[in-house]
Amino acid sequence: MQSLDDFAKDRLDSLERRQLRRQLVETERGDGAQATRDGRAMISFSCNDYLNLSHDPRVLQAAQDAAARYGTGSGASRLVTGNHPLFSDLESRLAKLKGTEDACVFGSGYLATLGIIPSLVGPQDLILADEFSHACIMAGSKLSGARFEIFRHNDIAHAEEILAAHRASHGHAMILTDGVFSMDGDLAPVAALSSLAEQYDAWFMTDDAHGVGVVGGGRGSGFVGGNKIDVPLQMGTLSKAIGGYGGYLCASADVINLIRTRARTFIYTTGLPPAVIASAIAALDIIAAEPELVARPLENARLFTNLLGLPEAESCIVPVVLGNPEKALSASAMLDSEGYIVTAIRPPTVPEGTARLRFAFAAPHLPQDIHRLAGLVRTHLLGD
Repeated sequence: MQSLDDFAKDRLDSLERRQLRRQLVETERGDGAQATRDGRAMISFSCNDYLNLSHDPRVLQAAQDAAARYGTGSGASRLVTGNHPLFSDLESRLAKLKGTEDACVFGSGYLATLGIIPSLVGPQDLILADEFSHACIMAGSKLSGARFEIFRHNDIAHAEEILAAHRASHGHAMILTDGVFSMDGDLAPVAALSSLAEQYDAWFMTDDAHGVGVVGGGRGSGFVGGNKIDVPLQMGTLSKAIGGYGGYLCASADVINLIRTRARTFIYTTGLPPAVIASAIAALDIIAAEPELVARPLENARLFTNLLGLPEAESCIVPVVLGNPEKALSASAMLDSEGYIVTAIRPPTVPEGTARLRFAFAAPHLPQDIHRLAGLVRTHLLGD
């Protein structure tokens, strides 16, 4: 219909005027941090494959073997076609990594969150979420129908104010946060939030998409400092440091059994392909066996922040906030011309006035490239 096309064009024109239109850029990822764009060899500092496991020969071989043996697809929902034994293997390894009784694998991290939250809380309940939580947490919370309150970023006192005001009038309560914040790279105060949850009988869930494999010895944000923090609901993805695709929840056996029978995004979604499951199993074996690999992304991020005199990186994500979208796009284009892929992040992904470059550091990044990149940032963006 013409009215639909007119609507789409008007919206696109509005986004274009505000420098907020998003466009796909053809990019071929290579091994390590290498990428090819417009026929040019480049180095990517925008990839979440922090350990380069998507190109690790052992992971590739596991995927190829599984595809050759079991085919390219799983055929249906796991509850319909039957649960492939590879799923049980993967879920037991995830549970061991996270120190829980069981785990449930979903089609993606986004699907996991959309399924978990409404399965556990509903209209008579209360949800609190950090204001910088990932979009999937916001979406899952709204989908649940629960009273939804936002607390200021990493502000324990504000979270407690909300609980003190509203907890008594709701049946159940849930506190939600990223473990590592995807656009700021800082860590959530997981231990403090866990204590607050216990005090108010609130169920605590972390989204550890950017924590597993790279902080806490690879076990994630609930293990920073060497001790396991009580986080009864640990969800995350298989698509970042684990190098594949999918999402998961690690929790008690009773909770996982409930999720398997109630989460709509689990029940009504085709299971992951066997090759994807096998590759995740192989990746988790590497994460468990190679602590020096796990440590490297954070070491590289801290080299970058030390070179620029920025606060020391808490994770392998480092933002350089520039303010408006035009500045962020211009800065990204400048680095592109120098052979570096660093994506400009603009509203609504980040708050108005905080458009930025988001640097993602990975194990394969070389010191000389980090030094040169820091020099460009210092000279052209920080005004030194």
